Amino acid sequence: VQLQASGGGVVQPGDSLRLSCVASGPNWHESYALGWFRQASGKEREFVSAISWSGRRIYYSDSVKGRFTISRDNAKNTVDLQMNSLNTEDTAVYYCVVGVIGGSYYSSITDYHYWGQGTLVTVSS
Repeated sequence: VQLQASGGGVVQPGDSLRLSCVASGPNWHESYALGWFRQASGKEREFVSAISWSGRRIYYSDSVKGRFTISRDNAKNTVDLQMNSLNTEDTAVYYCVVGVIGGSYYSSITDYHYWGQGTLVTVSS
């Protein structure tokens, strides 16, 4: 599975940004869950959000809940992350991921088998 993320950039605190990711490849199947992780400089990679294949199960980390919205379009094999009210702590490289989730298994790096190359989001005044 190949993942191509886009939409990163430099914004000011309080601004919004939308990340998109397209999944492709012979091993891709829409039954996979899609999600996002991020890694700030000098910090460990952390879970941001995930969405099941049907869209009925959606998860967010506490740090982004209420500000970020994840969505997917199975017809286009895409997942988007709408990020609102950005602050400096959201500055990180954001990675699109593909995996199998269920129950309590959705926020660990090991829940995801495929990773995109990352897109940089910088929030700075």
